[in-house]
Amino acid sequence: MAQQLPLDELSTVIARIQGLLLTEEKVTTAVRLLAQAAKESVPGTIGAGVSLLDARGRRTSSGYTDSIVRQADSTQYECGEGPCLAAWAAEEPVLVKDLANESRWPEWRKAVAGLPITSVVSAPLMAGRETLGALKLYAATPGVYDETSVRLLQLFAAPAATLLAHIQASEAPQRMTEGLQASLYSRDVVNRACGALMERFGIPHEAALQRLIKLARDENAALQHVSERVLAGTLPAGS
Repeated sequence: MAQQLPLDELSTVIARIQGLLLTEEKVTTAVRLLAQAAKESVPGTIGAGVSLLDARGRRTSSGYTDSIVRQADSTQYECGEGPCLAAWAAEEPVLVKDLANESRWPEWRKAVAGLPITSVVSAPLMAGRETLGALKLYAATPGVYDETSVRLLQLFAAPAATLLAHIQASEAPQRMTEGLQASLYSRDVVNRACGALMERFGIPHEAALQRLIKLARDENAALQHVSERVLAGTLPAGS
């Protein structure tokens, strides 16, 4: 069972990404710092990496926290397969709970058999309709990551992708675009609303998030709007 990222840590990560855009000028520096932030934010992770890819799936820039990530990623590029490339190509997250029970990417699995990698989760970095690359986490023991880890990585990847797209467009950004501000704000609101529901009902983060999603579906409203109502205390008492 994967551990869950504390809500205050997720808020810190979002704030850190926001600060990066205001202080960092180079894509290479940004991807390295994003990788480090991801590693520190998801419990059980032994290494994290950010890969930016071109339209043919070729690496254009990368940042990693540990040599094991560099080895695992380089092998993916050499083999032309692996969870990072799969997340990029399919534009959806890839979860590997136990590499020993995995049947996908036979060449890559054979190549990394000597590395202490057992669990993997990777999410595409999507800015609008463009997929810039992928963010990935590696763990040494099975079962470190689950569906909750996927959702947490997606919360991290979305503003990170917007940041990277912004930096790529301008090597010396001076201010955040309105789109990035909205992206950061929306995820922070959802995060804080989950915390409010956890405290109100004594439920774990996963249950709180599912409750928010159900409320949004029932009301045919955006998740951000429902989260704002939770924080404002304007939802029915049983919600």
